[in-house]
Amino acid sequence: MLKALIFDVDGTLADTERDGHRPAFNAAFREYGLDWDWDVPLYGQLLAVTGGKERMKHYVERFRPDYARPADFDDLVAELHQAKTRHYTRMLAEGGIPLRSGVKRLLEEARAAGLTLAVATTTTPDNVTALLRHSLAADGPDWFAVIAAGDIVPAKKPAPDIYVWALERLGLDAAECLAFEDSENGILASRGAGLRTIVTVNDYTLDHDFTGALAVLSDLGEPGTPYRRLDAAGEGETGLVDLARIRTWLD
Repeated sequence: MLKALIFDVDGTLADTERDGHRPAFNAAFREYGLDWDWDVPLYGQLLAVTGGKERMKHYVERFRPDYARPADFDDLVAELHQAKTRHYTRMLAEGGIPLRSGVKRLLEEARAAGLTLAVATTTTPDNVTALLRHSLAADGPDWFAVIAAGDIVPAKKPAPDIYVWALERLGLDAAECLAFEDSENGILASRGAGLRTIVTVNDYTLDHDFTGALAVLSDLGEPGTPYRRLDAAGEGETGLVDLARIRTWLD
């Protein structure tokens, strides 16, 4: 019996990566006088690394061997990440990052049906609550029984730890839950925790490997703008992702 829906955030609830996190990182770099600039193609490569602090360290190692790291480099990375979060939440407050198609509709249906909602993400708790408050509803964070976010587990996606943590807090078995993801690292994490998973792709993840997904979709769909199913099992199918359709796929 389906009891809970667990959502990734960046790229799944909203297209936050290209037009949210990326420019927020660049604003933080400028604030600290760094000449780092992450354009759209470069950021697509950097997304192979989960976690903002980890992404910055990878960037320096892989793309900026000329950069002389200060002795307090780890502290600098942490400060940059805090600055980036500040810029990102400002963008959210200005209404610049809407939820993806069909997300609010499905969340409202699930709540009305008595299902539990949860989040499992590598982004920071502040980023999550800001997105939910500004893009979903003023009480958006309260819609979710568990918000598993940030550094509460040491191993980030594709490790399953964040999902395992969320399941423990929910007090549910993986078989009673369904995950929503957008990336290969995400589905590796959710499937690693034993969760059946629906994938909604975005511009950065179109060519990812989604082996094991329950369905791979363009989005969740709205009346008049249905999703397109992309996986071989249902290629060409269109419609809206609602609880009735989900239960059909689960069966």
